[in-house]
Order: sequence, then structure tokens, then C-alpha cells
Amino acid sequence: MTYILAIDQGTTSTRAILFDAAMQVVNSAQMEFAQHFPQAGWVEHDADEIWSSTVQVCRDVMGKANVEANDIAAIGITNQRETTVVWDRHTGEPVHKAIVWQDRRTAPVCETLRKGGHEPDITRTTGLLLDPYFSGTKLKWILDTVPGARDRAAQGDLVFGTIDTFLIWRLTGGRVHATDATNAARTVLFDIHTGEWSADICELLDVPMAMLPQVHDSAADFGKTDASVLGGAIAILGVAGDQQAATIGQACFEPGMMKSTYGTGCFALLNTGDQPVTSQNKMLTTIAYQLNGKRTYALEGSIFIAGAAVQWLRDGLGLISEASQSGDLARRADATQQLTLVPAFTGLGAPYWKPDCRGAVFGLTRNSGPAEFARATLESVAFQTRDLLQAMQADWQAKADVVLRVDGGMSASNWTMQCLSDVLGAPVDRPVMQETTALGAAWLAGMQAGVYPDSDGFSAMWALDRRFTPQMADTDREAGYARWQRAVQAAMQF
Repeated sequence: MTYILAIDQGTTSTRAILFDAAMQVVNSAQMEFAQHFPQAGWVEHDADEIWSSTVQVCRDVMGKANVEANDIAAIGITNQRETTVVWDRHTGEPVHKAIVWQDRRTAPVCETLRKGGHEPDITRTTGLLLDPYFSGTKLKWILDTVPGARDRAAQGDLVFGTIDTFLIWRLTGGRVHATDATNAARTVLFDIHTGEWSADICELLDVPMAMLPQVHDSAADFGKTDASVLGGAIAILGVAGDQQAATIGQACFEPGMMKSTYGTGCFALLNTGDQPVTSQNKMLTTIAYQLNGKRTYALEGSIFIAGAAVQWLRDGLGLISEASQSGDLARRADATQQLTLVPAFTGLGAPYWKPDCRGAVFGLTRNSGPAEFARATLESVAFQTRDLLQAMQADWQAKADVVLRVDGGMSASNWTMQCLSDVLGAPVDRPVMQETTALGAAWLAGMQAGVYPDSDGFSAMWALDRRFTPQMADTDREAGYARWQRAVQAAMQF
């Protein structure tokens, strides 16, 4: 039993990665699944399709590597956070499509709660803001909208979970209804100070507490897979939301360490140690991980559109055929043009939190073309990251210089990472191991299984691929950022 199987269930695809005893990737499999957009601002997934894709990629990767269930010491799960599923406790069938973290349908509910004066108490308890991003109002919407759902929930026939919980339920044949502290912390129903579900907030949102899963450490016993799923019983020993898993995979175990993941969105987390830091700059206070009953906290900034803007260049505008072409195209942009893109396609996240804001482009000329759009798109990710970094530094008030550890698909682009370092005016470190999210989940499971070392040993294995350092003049950096800030303010007035 020398392998660890990591399930990385993301927003657009599901992956399974098999790691060996040295934490090296043996093989991987990936499968995309459908995105559903029933109305403007609504985003849904078919939970059954997520389940079938999960089973398929696990079987595929095991087949590729000629590995059987009894060769695998443990499974680690990492998942898209906040995405909400409600299913029948007896049949396991969802009552509605999964409502995705990007979905904005509950903005009116959030606004009503805000006008009712509830946001300060919710933020104090959960570390979160009132925004459609989080699971609690999505769960309320399902109970209020699906015919008969609220009565069935009151009778104890329906259960709730984020994607990790739904997969654990299905993997264990319905025997385990559980989540970990990092996923619970993203629901707006969880008290991050006591480590318990908040009865007051559940009452406020009219959510029966019997629907909620048990909350475990990020490395814990989440049950064993039903033998019919993967050919044998395999222990599920690690679970973490994708951004927390990436924080772990980047070995950000010390207070002050910071990582930023560039996937569909961009998510930056700053480890603040065993004390939660209350943000004065609209950052989120969250749980980075929980091990041996001890919670480690983080400040988090969430950008809704990062890699999704590159997908827009490819699929929406047809300017590139592959996402990897964006950096080369941006390199050819006319340096005299100052195109600025505000990619608020699904609203603006931190530190603005404007769900109704929409995207805008400023500075267009007759000579603006594909290269200029590509550069503006990639620069927008860097500018948004600077927004987050400055807000976190103001909250954390640490004197140490920041070194940002990066991962995710966009981090493979040298042009983009150099642009990021220039805009931040800070070093950007890209690790050798790019699969940091899956690695974090694998390490949790492998450490719990006794296959992998503790956090100190794991940290010693982190290896640098390349450090990007600022090459831009300070005057140019500040002028570009001031242009970005003006563009954001203008877009929010539209």
C-alpha cells in the first residue's frame, strides 16, 4: 500500500492523480463536465455527472498505473468550494442541480439580510461577508424553491453538503455524511472560533441543523470506499477545499507565508497562525487547515475571474485557440497603448464585493487588437492580485517582505508571472511541483496514513522552479495601478 490517490474535483473538470510514496506523480486522468447557465448570473452543475466523472477518472488512473485498491493506502479529496448540493438521505438522489460558487442568484437574499443588520454578526462568527458566493444562501434558495424540499428537510429526509461531502457520501455508499473544517468554514453557517455549526445563523436562514454534515479535521477518518466503486475498500483520510489544499501543497505552514492560485478564479491565502485576524479591508477570515484539533487561520482574497478571462479570449472572442497562447500574444502588444480590462463578468470579488458590477474595457483605439486585449487580460489578473495583497498587508500589519508562492494553470506562463511580479513589486516563486492542490490533499491523506512525513518534513521537500523579480520602474508600476483603480471605479458606476 504505497500509493495515495488524490481526487481533485474542480469547477470545470474532475481529476484523479496517483502519487507514490515519495510524493511524485505516477499518473493522472481528467474529465471535463457540462456547465449549465439557466439564467444570467446562474451557474449549475449536475451532481450526478460530477459523481460519474469522479468514478471514471479514479478507475482510469488506476488502470493506467496498473494499480489496484489494495495498493492504495488512502484517498485525499480536494474540491471546488461553496458549491451546494442537497440530496435525499435515503436514495442519495439530488433534489436540484448543484448551485456553483460562481452563481449570483441569491444576491437579493444577501441584500435583505444586510439591510436587516445581520452582516456584522455573520462576519464576526464566520469570518465571511454576505455574498452569494457562499453556500448558506444557496441552501436556503433550494429549500425555499424546490417543491416539497423544506417539508422533506424538516422531516430529516434531505441532507446538505459541499462537493467533498457529496463525494464522501457516494464513495462510502451513504455511510458517512462528513466534511472538514476548511469546507465548513465556507458555508456562512460555521463558527470558525468554536469549530461548530452556528445555531443562530441556521435559524436566521431557516436551515435545519440535522441537514448538516459532521465536521472533522482536514486529516481524519472519513470512512472507507464501498468495494463496488473502486474494486476494494480504500480509506478516505484527507479532505480540504481546493484553495486550502493548495496552501498546504505550497507548504505555507508558517504565519506570514502566502500563496496565490490561478485557476478559473484567483485565490490568495495568507497564513495568520492560530489567531483569526479580523479584516478591516473586506478580506475573508477563514480556516487554512485543521490538524489534531488545532485550527490554523488565514486571510483570503477571492478574485472571481482569472483563468476564466483567458477562456473568454479563446471561446468568447476567438483570439486564441489555446489558453497557453495568451502570454506570447500579450508579448507582442503595442507598448504605447494602455488598454485596461476590468473582468467583472460575474461581479467583482475582494476587496470590492460588487456582485452586480459587469466587465468593461477602457482605453480603446483604432489600433487596439488581439495582442492588446491579451495583455490587458493578463494584466487584469496581476492588478487584482495587487488589490488583494495590499488589503492583506494592511490587515496583517506584518513588516516582513512578501514572497508570493504561485500555482495553477496561469502560473506556467513566464510572461504572466513576470507581469505579476512587476505589478506587485515583489518576488513571485513558482514551485517545481505544479500540482499543488492535489498534492495538498495527497499529503493530508498520506500523512494520516503514515506514508508521508509531518509538516516539517514536507516543507523541507518544497522545491523552487523559478523566482520572478520586479523589472519594472516604480513610476511605471504606480501609473499602471492608478489606471487600473480608475477603471474599476468607473466600471462600478456603470
